[in-house]
Parts: sequence; structure tokens; C-alpha cells
Amino acid sequence: MLVSEFQELDHINTQLLVVNVSKGVNNGAPYLNIELRDASGSINAKKWSVTSEDENIFVAGNVIEVAAEVIKYKDVLQLKVSEGQLVPLEEIDVAKFVKAPPIKKEELIKRFNAHVDSIKNPDCSALLRYFINKYQDKLLEYPAAMSVHHEYSSGLLMHSVSMADIADNLAKMYDADRDILITGCLLHDFGKMIEYVGPIVFKQTVEGKLVGHISIMSAEIINAAKELNITSEVPLLLQHMILSHHGTHEFGSPVLPLTKEALLLSLIDNLDSKMVIVNKALETVNPGEFSQKVFPLDNRTFYKPKN
Repeated sequence: MLVSEFQELDHINTQLLVVNVSKGVNNGAPYLNIELRDASGSINAKKWSVTSEDENIFVAGNVIEVAAEVIKYKDVLQLKVSEGQLVPLEEIDVAKFVKAPPIKKEELIKRFNAHVDSIKNPDCSALLRYFINKYQDKLLEYPAAMSVHHEYSSGLLMHSVSMADIADNLAKMYDADRDILITGCLLHDFGKMIEYVGPIVFKQTVEGKLVGHISIMSAEIINAAKELNITSEVPLLLQHMILSHHGTHEFGSPVLPLTKEALLLSLIDNLDSKMVIVNKALETVNPGEFSQKVFPLDNRTFYKPKN
């Protein structure tokens, strides 16, 4: 049975992926607050009467054979877990626990390649193809984030393609350098393929925690430019776009956007990520009703119109 099929009062016995775990205490007794997931969705769970063995089983990244009752708390379904058994690695089918992108991977690859082939600036093209060759396998599988947006398989690919699609329309409208802007959109989050490690639940690497994907990719651009013997201003402009693409110091950019293309990139990134967050919040909402509070968007609730 899939998470999306759970109904109140169901008694389930199925394999689920542990995404997050936190410990709590209730009347002096420890319990576990757990986020569980399969490819159809995620659900929160509680495990009461916790043993030391439970703490070794319910660990983020483990696939667990879960026995539980589906209950409703504050109008939201959750699991009351009675038991969990660790599933051996050799028995795990990864596809059961990784959410597929809303657009087929083959279509995303086609659109990504079309953007790459459209680049006329030789230095932009050389840098793009250098990084595609270096990270091609990861690019096809990695999420764009661990939980907030595009957190599914090929999420990084979809985020990059969606941004390039938007940029293709805006570059002409605002007289921006199309090749620089498209290249920045496609490369801006490549550092996440060093920042995160998988294969099912993605976690930050040591380099990811200490340096972060923005600084990682900035250094990658400069190293690639030296290796390719590129002496134009292109690597510097791309480095600036990557360093500034979060838009503000508050959100992790060490510098603010100071070129037209850097500003457009930061706005496009913000637009795409936020709209995906809203769409995700409204997925299970009936027309005429509001979503649950959306933490990344100031805890707002979003309304789904009736028509």
C-alpha cells in the first residue's frame, strides 16, 4: 500500500523510507517523531515506547518494514507505529522511494540539450560542456534541494531547465546577454552535486556543510576556466552570477547581483522555486479550500480557487 492510499483507521504493514527523525519526551518517556516516505508521498509518524533497538532502526536513510495504524490528528493523517524492522540493502528497490519528476526525464534531457546547443558564445559553450561531461550521471538523478523544492529525482535537472525556459523569454525582453543568462541558469546549482550525497535520502557532505554549493561552484568555474585556457570575461561574469544568485546576504549570497544577468538569474531562481513550493502545497487541497501553512513562504496558507 502506498502512502497516498492511506485512510484513517487502516492498519498497514509496508516498506517506508525514513526521511527525518527527532526524539521527544512525553511524561518522562522517550518517543520518536518520524517522517516516512515512499514515491507517492510522505507522512509523519510517532513511535511510542522507544527502545535502544528502535533508535538504531529508525535512522534517516533506512528503509523500514513498518507496522502501524493510520490515525488523524488535527485533521492530518499520521502513523502510530507499533513496530519497525530494517530492510536489508539488497532487498531495497530504490524506485519505490524516490519521487519521479512531474515531467519525464527524457523530455527534460531533450530540453536541457536544446538550451546547450543554442549557446553561440564559445566560452559559455565550452564551460557548459565541460561541466556536463564532469557531472552528467549525477545531473540526471540529483534533486535541487533536500526538502523545500524540486526535492525529487532529476529535480536539479528540472529546476535548471525551467529556469532556462524562463530566461529564454526574458533575455530579449530586457536586452540581456542571452548566452550568459542561459549558461548561468543551467550551471547555477551544479555545486549541489558536491554539496549533497545520496542515493535515496540526500545529506550534506562535509564540503557541503563547511563551504556550501555557492562557493563550491564559484571555485569550480575558475578552475575549469584555467583548465580550458579561457581568458575572456565570461568566467568572471558566471562566477558573479553564481555567488549572487540567492539575491541577498540574508539568504546566503556573499555578494549582491551587480549585472543585469545576475539580477535576472536571482529573480528567476526565486520565482521558479517559490512557485514549485506553492504547487506542492496545493497538490492535495480541494478547490475552495486553503493549504496547510507553508513554512518557506512565511507560514502563509494558499487558497485553491473553485474554478
